[in-house]
Amino acid sequence: MKLWLRDETKANERRTPLTPQDTQKILDAGIEVVVEESNDRIFKTEEYKRLGCKIVPAHSWKDAPKDYVILGLKEIEDDHLFYHHHIYFAHVFKGQSHADKILSQYKKGGGTLYDLEYLTNEEGRRVCAFGHWAGFAGAAFALDRFYHKKANSSEFPALDSYPSIETLFERIQAHKDEPKVQPRAIIIGALGRCGNGAKELFNKFQVETTLWDYPETKAGGPFKEIIDHHIFVNAALITKPIEPFLTKELANDNQSQLEIIADVSCDPNSDLNPIPLYNQHTSWKKPFLKTELSNELEIMSVDNLPSTLPRESSIDFSSQLTQYLIEFLTQKNELPTEFANARDVFEKKLSEV
Repeated sequence: MKLWLRDETKANERRTPLTPQDTQKILDAGIEVVVEESNDRIFKTEEYKRLGCKIVPAHSWKDAPKDYVILGLKEIEDDHLFYHHHIYFAHVFKGQSHADKILSQYKKGGGTLYDLEYLTNEEGRRVCAFGHWAGFAGAAFALDRFYHKKANSSEFPALDSYPSIETLFERIQAHKDEPKVQPRAIIIGALGRCGNGAKELFNKFQVETTLWDYPETKAGGPFKEIIDHHIFVNAALITKPIEPFLTKELANDNQSQLEIIADVSCDPNSDLNPIPLYNQHTSWKKPFLKTELSNELEIMSVDNLPSTLPRESSIDFSSQLTQYLIEFLTQKNELPTEFANARDVFEKKLSEV
């Protein structure tokens, strides 16, 4: 099989699942790589061209021969029927409102979706994820918003794509005006990739942080302990219906200290949303949704937070994915376990459409 790295269409998306450094490893394995031109990708198209990749116009994957595997990152916003093997984060397996439409496009086209979220090993663990950087950025902007809210009443500035972590730290420090109240934060899902990323950020700024994971939540919510904190980062992976972590009634308690929620897991229109206080994603331009709950509680639900640190997050993700991608593209008879698991999830969901 051959590989086709497509351009992304989602606004503010500068990440890539495959860096030039790891593209070289794929070429060294004897695999042909085609790369679409991109004005947004954090790595310049010329870097891929110098390696010997064929460069083609953006969004031309629809006309690619069927022996190409189409590799991307975020959802494809298109009515095109899917004939190819596709690898990307589709967000269609948890009851999302657009799921049936996308799956129907695969069913009619005969293509296969290998969702990056469902590339799992024999123990069922994901083998590649942006989780660390999602948690890191989610905690960063939650803390930034807390400081900004205390320091002034102006509109919170839009998110941006930062060339380095240090640039992001400078933004937070600029809004930190020694507020009288130092924040306390709680992370649910603290032991996973997202949770560890959030913890790293809070440690950097010496934020007092409560760390919860499955042992603390297995009894079922809602949890009053959440409203004893100023910032709540939801980094939990939810795979089956549960009682919500937080309800409107609890969030509106007059004893609540909760001001900021960073919903890093970010499934607002899913049946599995453990924070049923809202039902929409927020944007880079307006990252926080203002509510009428106690403390004018605000919620951030941006679904591509790692793209605020596109270089670091792409390097990390690509390094995780590449070895499995090579195994998949060079397999002769049997799919590698990780891709077989992703295919099985896809076929099960496809049968339900």
